[in-house]
Amino acid sequence: MAGHIQDRWYKAERGPDGRLRRVKSERHGTGMRYRARYVAPDGTEKSKSFPDKQKRLAEGWLTQIAADMARGQYVDPTAGRVTFQQFATTWLASQTTDVSTIAAMELRFRLHAFPHIGSRSMSAFQPGHIRTWARTLQDAGLASSYQRVIFANVSAVFAAAVDDGIITRNPCRAGSVRAPKLDARKLKPWSHQRVLAVRAGLPEPYRSTVDVGAGCGLRQGEVFGLALDEVDFLGGVVHVVRQVKMVGSHLVFAPPKGGKLRDVPLPDVVSHALARHITQRPPMEVTLPWKTPDGPPTTATLLFYSRERKALNRNYFNMHLWKPALVAAGVIPERSPGERFKRSREHGMHALRHYYASVLLDAGENIRALAEYLGHSDPGFTLRIYTHLMPNSQDRARRAIDEVFRPDAEDDGEDGGAVPVAA
Repeated sequence: MAGHIQDRWYKAERGPDGRLRRVKSERHGTGMRYRARYVAPDGTEKSKSFPDKQKRLAEGWLTQIAADMARGQYVDPTAGRVTFQQFATTWLASQTTDVSTIAAMELRFRLHAFPHIGSRSMSAFQPGHIRTWARTLQDAGLASSYQRVIFANVSAVFAAAVDDGIITRNPCRAGSVRAPKLDARKLKPWSHQRVLAVRAGLPEPYRSTVDVGAGCGLRQGEVFGLALDEVDFLGGVVHVVRQVKMVGSHLVFAPPKGGKLRDVPLPDVVSHALARHITQRPPMEVTLPWKTPDGPPTTATLLFYSRERKALNRNYFNMHLWKPALVAAGVIPERSPGERFKRSREHGMHALRHYYASVLLDAGENIRALAEYLGHSDPGFTLRIYTHLMPNSQDRARRAIDEVFRPDAEDDGEDGGAVPVAA
C-alpha cells in the first residue's frame, strides 16, 4: 500500500512518563475521520478523505493507487474535475488541422454538446450519460450522418483526455454505447433528365457549373475555384488544384479536400460547354487569402464568379441560385411566402458527383480509377458508397452471352448458323 492513512480524530501526545499515548483531537466526532495520503509520480502530495468506520475503504483506495502506478496507468484523481466544455475548448485550441475544420467542430460542440454535457466533470462521465446524450441527438431530428460526425468529435475529446491522463477510459467506447447508425437508404443518383432540368433552371452565367460537376465530378468548392489555366482543352484534362472555402464568414482559397491534387479527364461535351461559357463570360482574376483569413493573398483567373465579380459564396449560391433551380426542375416544392425552402441535403450540388460516379460505373470504369477522379484517398471508401451502383455479375453474364449469341454474331460452328442459347 502506497502512502499512509491519518486518523484526524486522534493524535499522539507524550505523557508525563515520556511515553506516547493516543488522545482525542479537537476534531473528534466531526467531519471526515480518515485522510489517505500518498506522493504522486510528479512529486506532489495527493490525498482523499473518508468518513468514520471506512478505514478499510481508505486502505483499498491507496492499494489501487499503488497498483495503477505499478502498471503505468495512474491518473491524478483531481485532474478529472475539469468540465467537458473546459477540456474540449482547450483541446480545440491545440488542434493543427485546417481552420475551417476547427471552426466546424467548435460549432458542433457549441450547438449539440456543450448545452447537454458541457458542465459535467470529465471524471464523472459514465456510459449512461453518453447514451442519454446520443438519444438527445436522435430526438432532435438531426441527419444520422451529422449525428455520427458530432459523436466522433466528442469521442475524440475523451480519447485525448485518456491520453493526457485526465481520465482512465473513453465513455464513448464502452460496450453499451452505440454510435449513431447511418440510414440504411442507398444513394440514388439523379437521372440525366434531372441534371439537364436543374441546369436549365440556373441563370445562364452559372449553368456550366453543372457541366463541370456532372461531367468531371468536381466538388462544389473545386468548381468555384477552377481557373482558366487549369483547364487543358488540348490535352483533355482538368487539373484540380484549388477550392474556394468558407472559414467562418470569410472566403479563402485552399487545396482540394485532403490536400489531394488530381487530374480529371475532360470530356468533349464539357470542353465545348466551357468554351462557350468563356466566350460569353470571360474569366476574371480574383484574389483571396490562402487557407486562412490572414493568409497570403493568392490570385486565380476564375471561370465562375459572382455578379459583384468576386469568388462565389456557397451560402448565397445554394440559397439564391441552386434551390430555385431545384424548384424549377420539380425536385423540391416552391416555398411559401416568408418560409424557407424545404430541406434538400440529398439534392445539393454534391448530387452531381454521384451522377458522375454512376455514369462511369455503368460504363465499366473501375473503382480505383473512379476514386482517383473523385479525389478519394481510399478506393475502399468509394466502393462502400457506390458498390450498389456497380453492374452485378448476373448483368455482366447476361450481356456477355447476349453479345456472343446475338443474331448478327459471326459463328465458328460447323453448321454455319447461330448457336442457340437453349436447346
